[in-house]
Amino acid sequence: MTFTLTSMLTQSDLTMNRPAYSIHYPLGEQLPAAGHTLDVAPGVRWVRMPLPFALDHINLWLLRDRIEGECGPVDGWTVVDCCIASEEARSHWEHLFAHALDGLPILRVVVTHMHPDHIGLADWLCQRWNARLWISATDYYTAVAASQGSPAFSSEAATDFYAAHGLNDPAFLDHVRARRRYYPTLVPSLPQQFHRLLDGDVLRIGGRAWHCHVGYGHAPEHMALHCPELDVLISGDMVLPRISTNVSVYASEPEADPLTLFLTSLDRLRTLPQGTLILPSHGKPFQGLHARIEQLHAHHAQHLAIVRTACAQQPQSARDIMPLLFQRPLDAHQTTFAIGEALAHLHALWHRGELQRQMEDGVFRFSTTP
Repeated sequence: MTFTLTSMLTQSDLTMNRPAYSIHYPLGEQLPAAGHTLDVAPGVRWVRMPLPFALDHINLWLLRDRIEGECGPVDGWTVVDCCIASEEARSHWEHLFAHALDGLPILRVVVTHMHPDHIGLADWLCQRWNARLWISATDYYTAVAASQGSPAFSSEAATDFYAAHGLNDPAFLDHVRARRRYYPTLVPSLPQQFHRLLDGDVLRIGGRAWHCHVGYGHAPEHMALHCPELDVLISGDMVLPRISTNVSVYASEPEADPLTLFLTSLDRLRTLPQGTLILPSHGKPFQGLHARIEQLHAHHAQHLAIVRTACAQQPQSARDIMPLLFQRPLDAHQTTFAIGEALAHLHALWHRGELQRQMEDGVFRFSTTP
């Protein structure tokens, strides 16, 4: 199994550019310099770290905090997300420790979800500062299974899964087999203890209430954090400003319907104010939450229409659907999440009863239900 970040497709279709769908970037083109922070709200600092992928950065957040210690109140910082385990990321963190924390310690580490760019250095940070990890239980235990090489996440399971959905190219399957250490390389260890986050939980961080909002479809049990006092949402990967979050079916849950879960999770965020400042994991902080939710619904509705039309003409495998949704050349790494997204759209219609699925010559194909 591979864990992907976001779709490589930008929201470039015409519906995304109508004024009714506009979003606003209150910080303009400002970005925090490498190893430095940028204040985005009272007690909230933005950190941006490089990633060695096509999606070349992740946003991390420092929240001014105070907790009760054994000898009284302790001032410091809560970290939200960590970056992958790499020497470059550790170097950036060391610079932040020396120059961006006002001489204060990290008190706790909050992780929105278990993908490597979010949890990779959690154990290192927790050990370094004797801090506790805060994360949903589902994502914690999924990360443990993936980092320890559970059979459900093996390269063998992945190759069988992709082949059953039409991806039989030997070079691609060799690429998948070669990635058997992908997750453990980026997440080499995890804290042995954690504090469980649940939907609806309220964290007191620096005297302010931060409410947990669960999201499904991108990760097992993603947690976004909203502070009503600041009207700020740390959205993780659930809501991104210019690219669509990757929503895939994986070998470990082969009949899943992640797209329906994802869209339902987005709709739950409509209860937050339109003017909420969104702090995403990728891209720039923005306002226009409701508009962005509408954009994402329109994007996936368009993809579902493409899938529906193709399956009405003749039975389609996920491999057949993939080039209809991703109309540019893909390398092997990009193909792993493109096939997962193609399958997510097929499964959404299959679970609705609009499509039927049959195995033909060892490959699953979907067609319109009679």
